[in-house]
Amino acid sequence: MDLKIHRPRGTCAVSGRAFVPGEVFHSALVRTAAGLERIDIAAEAWTVPPADTLAAWRSAYPTAESSGPELAPVDVLLDVLDELERNPDDAAVRYLLALQLVRRRVLRIVDVSPAAEPTTDLVLACRRRDREYRVRPVTAAEAAAPGTGERLAALLWSGEAA
Repeated sequence: MDLKIHRPRGTCAVSGRAFVPGEVFHSALVRTAAGLERIDIAAEAWTVPPADTLAAWRSAYPTAESSGPELAPVDVLLDVLDELERNPDDAAVRYLLALQLVRRRVLRIVDVSPAAEPTTDLVLACRRRDREYRVRPVTAAEAAAPGTGERLAALLWSGEAA
């Protein structure tokens, strides 16, 4: 499954001011009552990461010459993969994130459960962190649940590396 990665909202979450092309801003993944939320904050409004921040990184708002959206930095995505493990409600987003990291060769599938045992975890190896991740596979219906793809895409997109 290949998910379209979307752009940031385009405005600063603190000031409400629109970003201009090429402007440096900060993104944070924040755990809220509704789940994980991506918040984009202009550089001049950024002081410290918001409360309950799981990961944060710096980006530049895309310009007309940009090659298009990119995933957030790999280390941030691996931190998010770790954090999502703590909440069973995030299983579908975690599984889809793991598949994105396999697709980009950050993670490698080590062990796949037989079709007769769908509840067995998928075991993934990460050379970057010299460790294994265990991810519970989800059904196609869980992965396609309303809002799951959009939630993942909103968390992942990053502008040009700043």
